[in-house]
Amino acid sequence: MRFSNGIVAVDAHAAGEPGRVIVGGVLDVPGATMFDKMRHFAAHHDAVRLRMLREPRGYPAANCNLVLPATNPAAAAGYIIMEQVEYPPMSGTNTICVATVLIEMGMVPVREPVTEFLLESPAGLVGIRADVVDGKARRITFENVPSFVFVLDADVEVPGLGTVKVDVAYGGMIYAIADAAALGLRLAPDEARDLVRVGEMIKAATREQVPCTHPDNPGIVGPTIALLSGPPSGPHADLRNTVVVSTGELDWNRPATWTGALDRSPCGTGTCAKMATLHARGRLGLGQDFRHEGILDTVFTGRLVRETTVGGRPAVVPTIGGTAWITGFSTYVLDPEDPFPEGFTVGDIWGAGTAGAAPDRSRGAGRGPLAAGD
Repeated sequence: MRFSNGIVAVDAHAAGEPGRVIVGGVLDVPGATMFDKMRHFAAHHDAVRLRMLREPRGYPAANCNLVLPATNPAAAAGYIIMEQVEYPPMSGTNTICVATVLIEMGMVPVREPVTEFLLESPAGLVGIRADVVDGKARRITFENVPSFVFVLDADVEVPGLGTVKVDVAYGGMIYAIADAAALGLRLAPDEARDLVRVGEMIKAATREQVPCTHPDNPGIVGPTIALLSGPPSGPHADLRNTVVVSTGELDWNRPATWTGALDRSPCGTGTCAKMATLHARGRLGLGQDFRHEGILDTVFTGRLVRETTVGGRPAVVPTIGGTAWITGFSTYVLDPEDPFPEGFTVGDIWGAGTAGAAPDRSRGAGRGPLAAGD
């Protein structure tokens, strides 16, 4: 049997959130920056994202990363982040997974007890500090790109929910942030379907009513993701959250549908965005640990290390600390006779109306043969 498109990947998770890391089988792509490479890959090679994230190789909460040569000579490597409906400019859990794989696979020089290097994300350079013991990356702390607030306490009209107070902030992605208690939610795992539905509705309404563009990069628009915030479950954390990651497009005419999945981790970029809002309100100072709990009770520790500006806006530079674990090594192949070369989605777990492709149809992402709603 002759297979094609063999892809070598290391599977990992950070605080519960899966982050597959492609380390072989995909060649470099053109681009003067990693953001340019991401755009080129999305336009010409999106089939890789679909194949890795849809069934039978993926599932709704899956993420994937492609390690590429950096365009900035200061960086040890670059990477492109792939999610179900977008290519995020930055992701905390995926960064922790990529850094862990590079260290534990010996792809970067490793020094114990501390290894430091730079990675080039599509959002910019990310500083990595890894605590390494016996070859294991016990903890990854990364210095993120600057985070900042677009708006606090925006009144967003959400069909079926009424007026919702929403903060919009950037932490590497543009977030719509709302208070869970005000919506009657406890951020408990047994509320997952309601959390996804409400989060998707708030995100879609905020994107429509409070559209935002990154002041230094017009290619980053949003919000594309929602964060629901609430009190922690105990003294081990300062706040609790869950982030709703889209798996398809919201259908306002079918309010009972859900088209997303919960981030299994406390979410790195979401934590950075939340810290930016807390700092803007005077509730979080520089150098103060912020312990952010996720839906699985796992915790990331954030810290604001300095103030700066982005496009004239006040901003802060955050760090996030967490741990990833490698779960497997795989070679993914494509049989030339496989009827589903880009995978498929089915409405039992993907949500009615979900196609599994990105909303930006200009990228040429096609529908799978068994896409839900067909």
